Amino acid sequence: MVEGRILKGLLLTSLFFVLCACQPMVQKTTASKLQVAIGKPVKKGTPLVFPADHGVHSEQGIEWWYLTANLQSKTGETFGVQWTLFRTSMPSKIESKWWDNNLYFAHFAMQHKQEHVAFERFSRASQAKVTSSPFNASIDDWRLNSINNEFLPLNLVAAHDNYEVSLTLNESPIVLHGDKGYSQKTESGHASYYFSYPFLKVKGSLTFEGKSYKVTGNAWYDREWSASLLDKDQLGWDWFSIVDSQLGSQSDKQGLMLFCVRGNDNNYDYCSGTRIAPNGEATGISKESIKLSLIETVTLDNREYPSKWKVELPDSPDIIIESITKDSRNQLTIPYWEGRVKATGGFIGKGYAEITGY
Repeated sequence: MVEGRILKGLLLTSLFFVLCACQPMVQKTTASKLQVAIGKPVKKGTPLVFPADHGVHSEQGIEWWYLTANLQSKTGETFGVQWTLFRTSMPSKIESKWWDNNLYFAHFAMQHKQEHVAFERFSRASQAKVTSSPFNASIDDWRLNSINNEFLPLNLVAAHDNYEVSLTLNESPIVLHGDKGYSQKTESGHASYYFSYPFLKVKGSLTFEGKSYKVTGNAWYDREWSASLLDKDQLGWDWFSIVDSQLGSQSDKQGLMLFCVRGNDNNYDYCSGTRIAPNGEATGISKESIKLSLIETVTLDNREYPSKWKVELPDSPDIIIESITKDSRNQLTIPYWEGRVKATGGFIGKGYAEITGY
């Protein structure tokens, strides 16, 4: 009983800082608390090794397994799904079968038209499981796992009240961002290792507000681990993953990943991106070549959030990115905005945006 009280106290007093390390907080006045390094920085030139890198990287304190999907029912209705498992190191002197110096938490969100819902779970040791082969990332009965011994195909299962997904995901190349997976985030050198499966073909079923649908579509899976992602004078980021929706076949899909980190003045001060060919070949877009500007905002509970952006890239017409569900806030323990977007102009497609620090 005493052990349980101590552990609960540790979790409650540390949760604020731990979660902020994984997702920049919306309160600008506390942004400097988000930049505490957890674990060892990733080292440039470290080769990625599979299947090991599908699993836990215990030397780095910030890690996630991240899936977003744009789906459509047979009747033409469209939906968005996000499922994420986060791991963060939280070293302590407690010795317990319930505590292994890691805190896991998961987010499950869905959207349809202008409706958005989001749910969360937290876990200590044994409730959450991550294995590299066969791959499994789960909290209780929320899970993303390989169906066979190979990484693909994957199965995603999550449910909360009248919201549920059961999806199969397959047929995507792997993409290494940055320099063979080493993704720099700031001028001072904060970095992560970052790879994606951007063209996952999805089929399955979902339930939204108690009504069930058969759905198909595209999912984008991100893997990232780091010790620290932002400088002390940075607030958060605007991040986009978009897949060309004009090309009919699975083998013709193209992708675009962009992120821009914002400084204390709320201006974008470091950007990076990747153009993705149908076979997964990645072409990096340098920070000097990306200009991101805000066109429109939406007011939600007296705060301004972006709703439309313009992206200027070399040798390309301007790209306009616009949010689909205007209020896509995950109003969880630590709130952030995560929702569907559509792109027009120099790149035509659909995807997801994550915006933090507003």
